[in-house]
Amino acid sequence: MSRKPITVTQPYLPPLEEFIPYLEQIWDSKTLTNNGPFHGQLEQALCNYFGVEHMALFANGTIALITALQTLRISGEVITTPYSFVATSHSLLWNNITPVFVDIDPQRMGLDPGKIEAAITPRTTAIMPVHCYGYPCDVERIEHIADTYGLKVIYDAAHAFGVRYQGESLLRHGDLSILSFHATKVFNTFEGGAIICPDAKTKQRIDFLKNFGFADEVTVMAPGINGKMNEFQAALGLLQLQKVDAAIARRREIDVVYRDALAGVPGITLLQAPPDTEHNAAYFPILVEPDYRMSRDELYASLRAEDILARRYFYPLISDLPMYRGLPSATPDCLSVARSVSQRILCLPIYPDLAAEDQQRVIDIVAS
Repeated sequence: MSRKPITVTQPYLPPLEEFIPYLEQIWDSKTLTNNGPFHGQLEQALCNYFGVEHMALFANGTIALITALQTLRISGEVITTPYSFVATSHSLLWNNITPVFVDIDPQRMGLDPGKIEAAITPRTTAIMPVHCYGYPCDVERIEHIADTYGLKVIYDAAHAFGVRYQGESLLRHGDLSILSFHATKVFNTFEGGAIICPDAKTKQRIDFLKNFGFADEVTVMAPGINGKMNEFQAALGLLQLQKVDAAIARRREIDVVYRDALAGVPGITLLQAPPDTEHNAAYFPILVEPDYRMSRDELYASLRAEDILARRYFYPLISDLPMYRGLPSATPDCLSVARSVSQRILCLPIYPDLAAEDQQRVIDIVAS
């Protein structure tokens, strides 16, 4: 009998009987989208959960990134990381902004603050760091640089749902923080996303932009986009929010099992969240070093041969893709840390429903 493949992460879905009452309310109200009642409830519930005052929900995280750049009227050049999912840089190109890649910090996996200032030019208007794997960037140093040079900071916080840093939500940092609620994330609404914003005026502009620019039935304030979250997504989000703390707790248990089992394996480096961080265990990345018994790609192939679908996440670098590799900042010598990490990284399966015996299969292959 064939075994079900073990993926890096799997979406949590509540029992169908728990979702049916929400569907019945949607059917009865006949409100499917356009800021319906579940949309408003989820927006407020997430504000309460994060301890923030203002946020705007989106159909997905990529549209949220694109809209965030429009909201702050970002132009010219934006300093960002080559080590991320492509949506980070694609959102810049869609806004006719030039990405300027800077190397990463080998511990946090985010932008290296020590290399940002050298990349600033008269055309630089913002910094877009990524809280990779939910590990906080060095937010204090990044924000000090931004204040010194008059730059905006937009955090791609797609991995950072539920992460707390120095006692408060990581999402409170920066001018804007963007979340993804994609099906593979810690918290999902099938697809979805959000922008965390600092004040009511900024939220109003975001809400105009995500709804074609409409301020009312006859007034269009800006060339907006259709980025609205629908009622089905919002309903799932309300149900998911009831269970997300338990899901994160279970992820942390799985994380501990991996760490205990793999800590002494020669050639395997385990990444750690920075101090003062309450991590969400969104991913379990390892680095396969040269003294391991096989290469990273050979280990990757060995796991996949056993239907364990580990991911080289992130490989290749964004800066190696055809639409970016011609940029001066994409020069390999400028991104040596990111390149080294990309060639060694492997993310192992971690999700609340990962069975103990399946996790042990993964451990056995990596540690044997």
